[in-house]
Amino acid sequence: MRDTVEFLIGAEVRCAGRECGAVAFVVVDPVARRLTHLVVQPDPPGVSRLVPVKLAQLRPGRIDLTCTPAELDALEPAVQEHFLSDSQNDWGYRSDQVLAWPFFGLAPGGTGITAMEPPMAPEPEPEYRLPPGDVPVRRGEPVRAADGPIGKVRGLGVDRADGRVTHVLLDEGHLWGRKLVGIPIAAVRGVDEDGVEVRLTKDEIRDLPPIDLDDRRAA
Repeated sequence: MRDTVEFLIGAEVRCAGRECGAVAFVVVDPVARRLTHLVVQPDPPGVSRLVPVKLAQLRPGRIDLTCTPAELDALEPAVQEHFLSDSQNDWGYRSDQVLAWPFFGLAPGGTGITAMEPPMAPEPEPEYRLPPGDVPVRRGEPVRAADGPIGKVRGLGVDRADGRVTHVLLDEGHLWGRKLVGIPIAAVRGVDEDGVEVRLTKDEIRDLPPIDLDDRRAA
């Protein structure tokens, strides 16, 4: 009999017995259907880390890491931000020339001269540093049934022994009729950056029994 555990993406993460962050998202091998890494966003906020699942003890209410805080900080960053270089802009000037602009807004009224606004600072562009072939799974990503959208990802069910994903936790329904259900991984057609696609119809998913994590106790 499989020893499985359900956990929510966004769950508290503990390191050396103390809270050290939360699960920002998880990383899955879509071919083997195995959980490979957790991405931990530290508290206080800092660089999110790519944590191999072998360092994590999955529990219904939280994730316990077997590494020390120093070892956590030494793990690979999950996201690297970079900016477009000056050669990639189309403003017609270099960013270091902005301070040389004349103050057109100080011209006398009625001249028709208006102030020019400096360009927006370049936005950081995130680059995910994930193992080749693996895909991120985030809380809130759409789940598509065979006949249309049905809900959003909340978490995963995982076999403790080998990290295989046993089912996907789904928020099904609307505000007053919402429930958490587990879709068996055998019914999942695919997982990619656009979400989760399943073979079941909406009615079949609605007939699945609800999962109440509040009644689950950490092992």
